[in-house]
Amino acid sequence: MKQSVLIVGAGIGGLATALRLSNQGYKVHIVEKHHQAGGRLNQLQKDGFTFDTGPSFFSMSYEFRELAQSCNIRLPFDFIELDPLYSVNFNNNPKTYHLYKDINKLAAQFEQEEPDFDRKIKKYLTKCSRLFHDTVDIVIKQNFNSMLDYLLALVKVNPSHIPVLFKKFNQQVKSYFDSKEAQQIISLVAFFLGRTPFDTSAIYTLLSYTEFQHDGYYNVKGGMYNIVKGLVKELEKRQVSISYNTEIVDFVSDGRTLTALIDRNDNKWSADVMVINADAAVFRGSVLKRRAFSAENLDKKEWTMGYLTIYLGVKCKLPEIHHHNYYLGDNFNEYARNVHKNPNSLQKPYYYVNVLSKHNQECAPEGCESLFFVCPVPDLRHKPDWSDKEVIADSIISDFSKRIKRDLKPEIVSQTIYTPEDWRNQFNLHRGSGLGLSHSLLQIGALRPRNYDEQFKNVFYVGASTIPGAGLPMAIISSKLTVERVENYSTRKLKKMKAI
Repeated sequence: MKQSVLIVGAGIGGLATALRLSNQGYKVHIVEKHHQAGGRLNQLQKDGFTFDTGPSFFSMSYEFRELAQSCNIRLPFDFIELDPLYSVNFNNNPKTYHLYKDINKLAAQFEQEEPDFDRKIKKYLTKCSRLFHDTVDIVIKQNFNSMLDYLLALVKVNPSHIPVLFKKFNQQVKSYFDSKEAQQIISLVAFFLGRTPFDTSAIYTLLSYTEFQHDGYYNVKGGMYNIVKGLVKELEKRQVSISYNTEIVDFVSDGRTLTALIDRNDNKWSADVMVINADAAVFRGSVLKRRAFSAENLDKKEWTMGYLTIYLGVKCKLPEIHHHNYYLGDNFNEYARNVHKNPNSLQKPYYYVNVLSKHNQECAPEGCESLFFVCPVPDLRHKPDWSDKEVIADSIISDFSKRIKRDLKPEIVSQTIYTPEDWRNQFNLHRGSGLGLSHSLLQIGALRPRNYDEQFKNVFYVGASTIPGAGLPMAIISSKLTVERVENYSTRKLKKMKAI
């Protein structure tokens, strides 16, 4: 008989893990701090508007299809490929660049800035492709039982990529492109990892290959939160229930076994196996009280940046604005180098705008638009006071109004602002770090917090701050790796019981 599993956290990693385990016969229950499932992939409904609060598109669609196939279901949401992937606007430049997957259409936009762009992008993407195919299966899609395991895996990576290890993302891009426009646009994908092109390893230029050639990006019909709704419905069919408004704060153990978790209302939650979808580093420190993961020690690690997010409902249509848009200032290099630690960088921000209602009209009242702004900002270590959030949001909306040559302020009928403080409070993110631990070279693979516990043999982890890392497809891969751990543990335990 299969064992019972308690999953702490109904983020995408927790939901995918629950689906995989229930498909294999485990009795699964989920507890969730928030009032609804999704974690950072969440939804805000207010004043007749619907907003995706976190990710607004996704990549590596084949990982979602693999999840569905392995669980014998039809993928419970519909998605469409983006082309162009997104649009980019520079300050004081009337031109809008569209990132098409068609290299000829993409190159045509750089005829003046980068005349030989076609040849350069093909050469660049060839290198990115090799990086991807030579590393993903070896470093990302497998568990490591020890540091030796990890080192032996790294030895299998093509040695031709060694020089890239000693470069930053922007340095690698600059070795292929000359114009600031091409360099900055191609480097934007580094921000998707929660860092900047100046502090992200050049290894991650492989993401350019995933953008333009391998699989691209996708929108979910009706909004990204339909991924969560679809997975929750599938779990309901399997009698997997979720207890909301349940925050785990303490534990009970017996030697090397965690016997129960305790919520804020002193309720005890027990199961044979515990899977933690809360931040793997934060949970170890705040709940399990591990000294190595205390707040002070976590501060010494490298974290992804914070995010200021603005959810805006406006009583007008914006036909001239595209679905996914990036707005860059005049000081991209200075801003990107300082945004992690310098609050003054917010005076001239870089930001992203998603018009969710562009292709999902049900997300806004008739004649209105639902807008989602994301601005990278310092986390709470470097900017603990967000009492000025309205002023900063106002400056971003003013800049956007200037860019689109239309004053949006009189059109606003709904406005909500989340700061790193809100992200920390809602989802227990360390210092409001948006995507958890960063992907620096000393925090990837076996160097990230492990997906099995150091002390308790029946405790496992899934999600952004364990392997393989942050991002929706990484969470899906993480669920597969965690389930492998659970299955191995259950098999060993069953063999031991039979031997007694």
